Amino acid sequence: MTGSPQYQPPTQKSVADIAGPWVDPDFESGLIQRCRRYWSTPIGELPNQMLATYLRQSIAVGPVAEEARRRLEHQLDDQTELYDGELRAALDNAER
Repeated sequence: MTGSPQYQPPTQKSVADIAGPWVDPDFESGLIQRCRRYWSTPIGELPNQMLATYLRQSIAVGPVAEEARRRLEHQLDDQTELYDGELRAALDNAER
Protein backbone atom coordinates (compact mmCIF):
# COMPACT_ATOMS: atom_id res chain seq x y z
CA MET A 1 0.00 0.00 0.00
CA THR A 2 1.33 3.45 -0.87
CA GLY A 3 0.45 6.88 0.41
CA SER A 4 -0.29 7.88 4.00
CA PRO A 5 -0.76 5.22 6.65
CA GLN A 6 -4.32 4.03 7.08
CA TYR A 7 -6.10 5.76 9.93
CA GLN A 8 -6.49 3.60 13.03
CA PRO A 9 -9.10 4.60 15.62
CA PRO A 10 -7.79 5.45 19.09
CA THR A 11 -7.83 2.83 21.78
CA GLN A 12 -10.58 2.92 24.36
CA LYS A 13 -8.46 1.09 26.93
CA SER A 14 -7.14 3.17 29.80
CA VAL A 15 -3.84 2.90 31.61
CA ALA A 16 -5.85 1.37 34.48
CA ASP A 17 -7.05 -1.39 32.11
CA ILE A 18 -3.43 -2.18 31.22
CA ALA A 19 -1.46 -1.46 34.40
CA GLY A 20 -4.16 -2.10 36.98
CA PRO A 21 -5.89 0.18 39.48
CA TRP A 22 -4.15 3.26 40.81
CA VAL A 23 -2.10 2.67 43.96
CA ASP A 24 -1.22 5.81 45.92
CA PRO A 25 2.52 6.17 46.52
CA ASP A 26 3.90 7.32 49.87
CA PHE A 27 4.42 10.87 48.58
CA GLU A 28 2.61 13.52 46.56
CA SER A 29 3.87 15.56 43.60
CA GLY A 30 2.52 17.33 40.55
CA LEU A 31 3.52 14.34 38.43
CA ILE A 32 1.64 11.95 40.72
CA GLN A 33 -1.44 14.19 40.61
CA ARG A 34 -1.41 14.34 36.78
CA CYS A 35 -0.92 10.59 36.41
CA ARG A 36 -3.69 9.84 38.91
CA ARG A 37 -6.08 12.27 37.24
CA TYR A 38 -5.81 10.55 33.84
CA TRP A 39 -5.25 6.93 34.98
CA SER A 40 -8.77 5.79 34.04
CA THR A 41 -9.15 7.96 30.93
CA PRO A 42 -9.17 6.03 27.65
CA ILE A 43 -5.74 6.37 26.01
CA GLY A 44 -7.37 7.73 22.86
CA GLU A 45 -8.78 10.62 24.90
CA LEU A 46 -5.60 11.59 26.76
CA PRO A 47 -4.08 14.99 26.04
CA ASN A 48 -0.80 14.87 24.12
CA GLN A 49 1.04 16.08 27.23
CA MET A 50 -0.16 13.03 29.18
CA LEU A 51 0.83 10.66 26.38
CA ALA A 52 4.31 12.19 26.58
CA THR A 53 4.29 11.94 30.38
CA TYR A 54 3.29 8.27 30.41
CA LEU A 55 5.94 7.51 27.76
CA ARG A 56 8.65 9.25 29.82
CA GLN A 57 7.54 7.34 32.92
CA SER A 58 7.41 3.99 31.02
CA ILE A 59 3.72 3.51 31.81
CA ALA A 60 1.66 1.37 29.38
CA VAL A 61 4.29 2.12 26.74
CA GLY A 62 2.94 -0.10 23.94
CA PRO A 63 -0.59 1.31 23.67
CA VAL A 64 0.50 4.85 24.60
CA ALA A 65 3.23 4.79 21.93
CA GLU A 66 0.72 3.48 19.38
CA GLU A 67 -1.60 6.41 20.11
CA ALA A 68 1.30 8.87 20.03
CA ARG A 69 2.39 7.56 16.61
CA ARG A 70 -1.20 7.83 15.33
CA ARG A 71 -1.44 11.46 16.44
CA LEU A 72 1.95 12.38 15.02
CA GLU A 73 1.21 10.68 11.69
CA HIS A 74 -2.08 12.57 11.40
CA GLN A 75 -0.67 15.81 12.85
CA LEU A 76 -3.23 15.86 15.67
CA ASP A 77 -2.07 18.69 17.92
CA ASP A 78 -4.25 19.51 20.92
CA GLN A 79 -2.03 22.39 22.13
CA THR A 80 -1.29 20.70 25.49
CA GLU A 81 2.40 19.93 25.00
CA LEU A 82 4.75 21.80 27.32
CA TYR A 83 6.97 22.62 24.33
CA ASP A 84 6.79 22.07 20.58
CA GLY A 85 7.80 18.52 19.78
CA GLU A 86 7.31 17.15 23.32
CA LEU A 87 5.28 14.16 22.16
CA ARG A 88 7.73 13.35 19.34
CA ALA A 89 10.69 13.57 21.75
CA ALA A 90 8.99 11.31 24.33
CA LEU A 91 8.08 8.77 21.66
CA ASP A 92 11.58 8.78 20.16
CA ASN A 93 13.10 8.27 23.61
CA ALA A 94 10.66 5.44 24.44
CA GLU A 95 11.47 3.67 21.18
CA ARG A 96 15.22 3.62 21.92
